[in-house]
Amino acid sequence: MISVLVIDDSPLVRQLLSHLLNSADDIKVVATAEDPYEARDLIKKLNPDVLTLDIEMPKMDGIAFLRNIMKLRPMPVVMVSTLTAKGAAITLEALSIGAVDFISKPKADLTHQLMEYKQELIDKVHLAYKSKARPRSLSASITKPLNGEMFTNRLIAIGASTGGTEAIQSVLRQMPSNTPPVVIAQHIPAAFSASFARRLDNNCVMKVIEARGGERLRQGTAYLAPGNKHMIIERRGGLLFTKLVDSDPVNRHKPSVDVLFNSVAESAAKSTIGIILTGMGKDGVKGLLNLKNRGAYTIAQDEASSVVWGMPGAAVELNAHHEQMHLDRIPQKLLFLLKTENSKAS
Repeated sequence: MISVLVIDDSPLVRQLLSHLLNSADDIKVVATAEDPYEARDLIKKLNPDVLTLDIEMPKMDGIAFLRNIMKLRPMPVVMVSTLTAKGAAITLEALSIGAVDFISKPKADLTHQLMEYKQELIDKVHLAYKSKARPRSLSASITKPLNGEMFTNRLIAIGASTGGTEAIQSVLRQMPSNTPPVVIAQHIPAAFSASFARRLDNNCVMKVIEARGGERLRQGTAYLAPGNKHMIIERRGGLLFTKLVDSDPVNRHKPSVDVLFNSVAESAAKSTIGIILTGMGKDGVKGLLNLKNRGAYTIAQDEASSVVWGMPGAAVELNAHHEQMHLDRIPQKLLFLLKTENSKAS
């Protein structure tokens, strides 16, 4: 039985979350708390397996409490967040501190979507329970360009889900300013993707943008698929461009990693390095295998460094990878592959 402590200043939200979670056969809400001080005492007393944590609370906000938790007693935390620009920035900060995942704050008009919300909440608590809770730390940034080299025919494609916001940042912030174009599909809500792109851009020497569709892929720039849109890469006149597609979710996700990877397999497989990072489920696994079969070099994050080894684990099981490796080693591997390929080309 997974024991959960619900922390929220709203009695209505505490009651609703408790009711939804207790409907699962293997989850029990052992207590609720209206502020971090009450929560601190309950954690000591009850030792819950998972916390759900509101961001905006009286006495101490959720971010400050999360920092304390991750310093003193790291444990799985699911943030309860508002789907707004402000909520996005704070939630991304929470993920950088060590929260496993987030879910939107339940709305007053949730009735017609209650079953869907309930399942998402239960899934995220299950996921948090199985995950590796730990404080996050970012590796030092590599800012030195690759000897002034040009990478006109190289492409890096990255896919990720749960834990991916920090894993992607960990990779990108160690890449130099003349890195070949990077295309990214991260499972993220539409309200959060612009904030995530800005966060990456502020923390990396590469330029990072949320794709709008029609951008020509350029060296030194990373292109993030926006929330609620698929991104594909297409070749026109020998050049590569982004294209956004507003079609149905694939593997229950939009953007989908499989959609991105399969488009890259069609347009630029032999010049691509494909990377699948931490995440729940199997989205991107078949796309990574497609890339590998068409000549791309493919990498899967290893289990030890993944928050959730679902997507990369499934890729390894399918033998869609050439190599699996710790997250901290992936940037150096990329640099090695890029230098090696460039020396062959010259």
